[in-house]
Amino acid sequence: QVQLVESGGGLVQAGGSLRLSCAASGLTFSSYTMGWFRQAPGKEREIVAAISPSGGSTYYVDSVKGRFTTSRDNAKNTVYLQMNSLKPNDTAVYYCAAQPWDSRATMPLLRRYDYWGQGTQVTASS
Repeated sequence: QVQLVESGGGLVQAGGSLRLSCAASGLTFSSYTMGWFRQAPGKEREIVAAISPSGGSTYYVDSVKGRFTTSRDNAKNTVYLQMNSLKPNDTAVYYCAAQPWDSRATMPLLRRYDYWGQGTQVTASS
């Protein structure tokens, strides 16, 4: 009964901004690392950003550094992805994902994610 529901996707012109939200239920949100992934047509799914349970650690793929910011509000069981200066190659289906924090992991933010949302389409047009 874990459920992750993304919202906020849509169509925007290149250079514009969108904020994605992911509302989580059925898990102890404050104990979970949250990640954002995307999959563009013809490409593999890739991790875009991740944030530790407390929000103290983040990860960003190089292609979005300086443009995207992930944050979370544990009181609302919600994680966000603020996307600025969108480019056409940001166009993809964006997925929210969750995994329990494991401090023993070599790369805690990049370990396997157990739960996934349905995805939301982001399109940045040129």
